[in-house]
Amino acid sequence: VLIEITVLASGSRGNCYRIDDGRTPLLLECGIPFREIQKGLQFRVSGVAGCLVSHEHQDHSKAVRDVMKAGIDCYMSAGTAEALGISGHRLHIIQARQQFQLGSWAVLPFETQHDAAEPLGFLLANRAGDKLLYATDTYYVRYKFRGLTHIMLECNYAADILARNVEAGLVPPALKRRILRSHFSLEHVKEFFRANDISRVQEIWLLHLSDQNSDANRFKCEIQELTGKPVYIA
Repeated sequence: VLIEITVLASGSRGNCYRIDDGRTPLLLECGIPFREIQKGLQFRVSGVAGCLVSHEHQDHSKAVRDVMKAGIDCYMSAGTAEALGISGHRLHIIQARQQFQLGSWAVLPFETQHDAAEPLGFLLANRAGDKLLYATDTYYVRYKFRGLTHIMLECNYAADILARNVEAGLVPPALKRRILRSHFSLEHVKEFFRANDISRVQEIWLLHLSDQNSDANRFKCEIQELTGKPVYIA
């Protein structure tokens, strides 16, 4: 079974992805208006088994109330739910390093490093032996993963582009500090690939590229060269 990844939106204006292993379609994030989610799903919203929300920032959670209202269960940490001020029977509180089953997926949340209440990344595995890693809005991933087949990873900026933009006055120093402490750089992404077993990886998706501090073509080429895997830019 091939995992199908559909990008509805990626970046600081909003993030939303649909993943499907042929049995259980899920949403990762809901950071765009619900109308756009409906359109992106060809209005087949009822087919979605659940939505995983990594943290409370609007570009990841904007439509969470509408998604729940539409009958889709949403999964997030207690810290994220509290920061969003939401409750109800569609809300499921999950914890880092405590695996749970969602349809055909076994979902293992893990801690990420970001300026949010209790942010999470997700490792999703199914019975067919597929393993998808999703990590965004984190400046590094402390865990090592084995047997991954699909990787969806933030690649927000390159250190040299960011430095150039700071020098040119395009990025204020305070924003630079925030970016360094809360987002995944090209350099760290490379470190991640070097540290992990990617022998089974079928595809890599680079997510959440910064509008001004990234270069999609360069990121794609450099990660493809390093990993020898097909790389897609979300």
